[in-house]
Amino acid sequence: MEGKSMPRQCLFMILVLLYAGFPASSQSISTFSIVARDSSTGELGIAVASKFFAVGAVVPWAQADVGAIATQSFANTSFGWRGLELLEAGATPTEVSAVLLRNDEDPGRRQFGIVDSRGHSHTYTGQGCIAWAGGRNGRNYAIQGNILTGESVVIAMEEAFLATKGTLADRLYASLIAGDREGGDSRGKQSSSLLVVKRGAGYGGYTDRAIDVRVDDHAEPFVELGRLLRYAQMNYAWNEGWTLFTQRKAREALPHIERAVTYAPDNPELLYDLAVIRLADGKAQGALGALAEAIRLNPKLKVQARNDSDLANLRTHELFQEIVKE
Repeated sequence: MEGKSMPRQCLFMILVLLYAGFPASSQSISTFSIVARDSSTGELGIAVASKFFAVGAVVPWAQADVGAIATQSFANTSFGWRGLELLEAGATPTEVSAVLLRNDEDPGRRQFGIVDSRGHSHTYTGQGCIAWAGGRNGRNYAIQGNILTGESVVIAMEEAFLATKGTLADRLYASLIAGDREGGDSRGKQSSSLLVVKRGAGYGGYTDRAIDVRVDDHAEPFVELGRLLRYAQMNYAWNEGWTLFTQRKAREALPHIERAVTYAPDNPELLYDLAVIRLADGKAQGALGALAEAIRLNPKLKVQARNDSDLANLRTHELFQEIVKE
């Protein structure tokens, strides 16, 4: 086989044999979650909430261009990484479910949702999960929960996800909020998390984590998650733009930076970067406007602006001299 990659079906069968009898945990993660894909961007993501400390450190698993998995209710956390390996090997979400449960020590108490990079989905709820427990799934999404106030929670989550416009993160958050408003976890609320992955969307283009925000312990985890998410969406847009700028693609970068500013119009450092990229795209007047606002909000940026090679083409402008003077 030297010099040739292993066929996906062969790799899938090897993983099936390897995972036979894999030891499982019995930690109770009772919660509600949505796993989903955006067909237009290829993003994969998960939103989850629970009356449980740091639910985001346990339930969500995702890999760009492969799939996303939420594993909960006496969670076997190995279902996350094992499931992703099976998806990458070519298994469907339904096949992944069968393999994971085949030799699990307590399948009746497991619950999980899976969506792959093609939008195929599967949700599983064991008969031993604490009521109310169940899920719903369709093209590009899987929703599941246990110890809920009722089935209406997952119905509301599904309706909100399908009806909401905007980014995948917007839709995931709307679904989570709808579930909470319908009653959510019957024990109360404590933590929440939202994860979105896309190839090369992490800082500098080196990782796939576009958005990764967590509220580990909070009286109002949904409110706090919303605050963090707005900042994370700004950072996501900024990172896409700045990565393109470092690749000398200013024209492609500019729409991303402009979008980032809509999330945080009073962020001086963001406005400064907007000035840099506008200038690189030949928009000197727009760059001066953004720079003036950035320095108005944070006068300490004057020192950086005077010596920044990215702003060198502005130094002969009278307005630039006025903006950066002491």
